[in-house]
Amino acid sequence: MNVKHLLMGAATVTLLAACASTKPETTTPAPVDTTAKTTAPVDQGAANQGKVAVDPLNDPNSPLAKRSVYFDFDSNAIKSEFKPTIDAHSAFLKSNPEQKVVIQGNTDARGSREYNLALGQRRAESVKKAMQVLGVKEQQLEAVSFGMEKPKAEGKDDAAYAENRRDDIVYQGK
Repeated sequence: MNVKHLLMGAATVTLLAACASTKPETTTPAPVDTTAKTTAPVDQGAANQGKVAVDPLNDPNSPLAKRSVYFDFDSNAIKSEFKPTIDAHSAFLKSNPEQKVVIQGNTDARGSREYNLALGQRRAESVKKAMQVLGVKEQQLEAVSFGMEKPKAEGKDDAAYAENRRDDIVYQGK
């Protein structure tokens, strides 16, 4: 073997050794919580850094989460305790004119089918009128009656009857 071949072999070995790299340490990634639902943050400036925009219709802490108005037996008069619910939905509808609701009037099972359909309609109309007085446009509101056909609670006791004497505010497309 001549010296030239030895030098070339040594140069090749040196070159390969220089190109060799050590294997990086392997790290285990932190587990990802796939059950958490997140909403993309909305940039609202430095004052709101870290806050996440939440749809008020889907926020259980929002006053809009309450969507039922309850009535006394054989009455379509809105009780004062439900006026804040109507006020909150009215304010939301006024600031979101593209939104529409159906106000579904319901009754308990006492009375004839015809009577209960009429009472459910009067209940739905009373909430609709209250919202209109607060400035909601008529085209955003629809009042319908289900009478006793759509109970929230089964049973024939006072608690079940009270749960079924209601209007439900149902957002279209939600």
